[in-house]
Amino acid sequence: MDDVLRKLTLPPYLADCLEAAPSITIPADRAELYELSLGPDGGDTYDIAFDLPGRGPVKEADVVRCRNGISVNYVEDYIRRRDPDCMRIGDDLPSDKPRFADDHGPFAPVKAETLAWLAGQDLVVVPFKAGGPRLGSPSLAVVPRSCAFFALSLVDLQGFVTFDELGPFEPRSIVYLAPPFRHTHFAGKQVVVHDRTESLHEIWAYNLYPGPSAKKGVFSALLDIGTQEGWLTAHASSVRVTTPYENETVIMHEGASGGGKSEMCQDLRREEDGRVLLGTNVVSGEPYAITLSEASRLEPVTDDMTLCHPSLQRGSGKMMIADAEDGWFVRIDNLTSYGEDPHLERAIIHPDEPLVFFNVDGAVGATALPWEHVKDDEGRPCSNPRVIIPRRQVKGIVDEPQEVDVRTFGVRMPACTADKPTYGVMGLMHIIPPSLAWLWRLVTPRGDKNPSIAATAAEAATIAHGGMVAEGVGSFWPFSTNTKVGGANLLLRQILAAPRTRFVLTPNQHIGAYQVGFAAEWIAREWLARRGQGPLRPERLVPARCALFGYALREMKLDGQQIRPSLLQPELQSKVGVEAYDAGAAIITDFFKTELQQFLTDDLDPLGRAIIEVCLRDGTLEDYLALTPLEPDPYPVTGAIPVVLPTL
Repeated sequence: MDDVLRKLTLPPYLADCLEAAPSITIPADRAELYELSLGPDGGDTYDIAFDLPGRGPVKEADVVRCRNGISVNYVEDYIRRRDPDCMRIGDDLPSDKPRFADDHGPFAPVKAETLAWLAGQDLVVVPFKAGGPRLGSPSLAVVPRSCAFFALSLVDLQGFVTFDELGPFEPRSIVYLAPPFRHTHFAGKQVVVHDRTESLHEIWAYNLYPGPSAKKGVFSALLDIGTQEGWLTAHASSVRVTTPYENETVIMHEGASGGGKSEMCQDLRREEDGRVLLGTNVVSGEPYAITLSEASRLEPVTDDMTLCHPSLQRGSGKMMIADAEDGWFVRIDNLTSYGEDPHLERAIIHPDEPLVFFNVDGAVGATALPWEHVKDDEGRPCSNPRVIIPRRQVKGIVDEPQEVDVRTFGVRMPACTADKPTYGVMGLMHIIPPSLAWLWRLVTPRGDKNPSIAATAAEAATIAHGGMVAEGVGSFWPFSTNTKVGGANLLLRQILAAPRTRFVLTPNQHIGAYQVGFAAEWIAREWLARRGQGPLRPERLVPARCALFGYALREMKLDGQQIRPSLLQPELQSKVGVEAYDAGAAIITDFFKTELQQFLTDDLDPLGRAIIEVCLRDGTLEDYLALTPLEPDPYPVTGAIPVVLPTL
């Protein structure tokens, strides 16, 4: 074991593993780790395969050197996206997640086998700071050298640091990678085991796709740290929007995976004639486009993991945020041809340093193009192509912590018509009070045709029959190792601590009978920025027919053009109507009632219980407003607001 590792305070079992390993490589810089990703000879292609007992060599993935990075592609469709059921808890600390022992018996023997297997491998060991360079916790990753791309992906996401920069430390989290165990122990399934103590969060990754471990596994460690210290890392993107008149608004966007977080930081799409296609009617085929002479300037702040650390807060009545990552795991399934997002395409095609691509059809020596996605077994383009873009390569990025003006929440919606009613009845934008903002985050509907993760068989069947599936608790629940009620209480406290924040719902994919993609989100972002953060006049709002949607806008004008009222209130659409709208609203309301029952425990905050009970008794918007007003009264333009937090 290298002397630099002996200076760390490591668990004895890890120290023994590292002492026994045939060799350990500690990359001096990213360039060295990049070359290691292409195998011991640093060639143009490299197959990642493992010898399995009784099966011989089994190929997991291949790595190809392209002009602008390496392209990693997996043999199995299943490994090309995160399995939402891959998390297992290996310890006995409080958790509402499935326990490893319930499915596979005690974790200790498997942990010992994993360490023994790693002890026989040539290893790469890299340090990183979980939570980003600014406020992150020193951590460690132990990876087979044959999987060096995994370590590269991790440090691109979390930030490359050296042991010299960190000095001696005791890791707060450790990531272990052992891909063959997926076959030898778990019948080919993705499994990521979280083994926690009060001072250490270990992530045992038994699959090669970095999404559930190097990405979301580190998110789990941050949530664990925050739970112990009383704060949250939000599953959110954020952007500073500057209008043509130089007004600035910071928007933080939340939602389930596939809910539009990456898209919130992307420019709106224009047609060849410069117009913005807002939607196309799925029944008549009629397109609806608007003219927008100049769009606001976008400066990304965070992409997916948004740090809401207590040391950042100023007591201003708005939440301060910073990026919890040093690189962004960008989904590019919505790039299908050249010119759709020039800024993003430029960052991908002409990077300052070579990037790491996943599920992108890369060829040796050629440029990996973001719209050339690998084909799944059925011949369709993979729905989860990704690229990791380090923050330092994102043009116009905001590095300093920012104060959030608006928190939007995105929901994937199916088409809804009078002939086929569904829950796709959310208008282009809804203004909601904090109580409803909390409820939507508790439930976090995953929605229609999610491209980011593979649904379980039960979930796929539910969605196929027009039902809904929840990710739950602030949309960070899929990655939390703790309890739902504990997360709900923390989330409620966070919302109440920022009374000057405005809360908004916005759909993507469909509004009633209109297919809109992410145009609704982009138009809402533009309108919110241009309108500014002054108080909302009651006469501009109309209560939505579905109380869970809060208020709809009575009208929306953008660049001198009125947005069709039927997009603000979908029941006005001729292809939808009141009857179909109410049927869709009933689906959503019943779904909320089912999902919210689980939170009614003695540990839930009393205000939270009162909010849930309003929903369960089919309360009105006025009932929610009585618990949490839409805006502070009187509305403060500047200055701090005294905040009274509930006792948790």
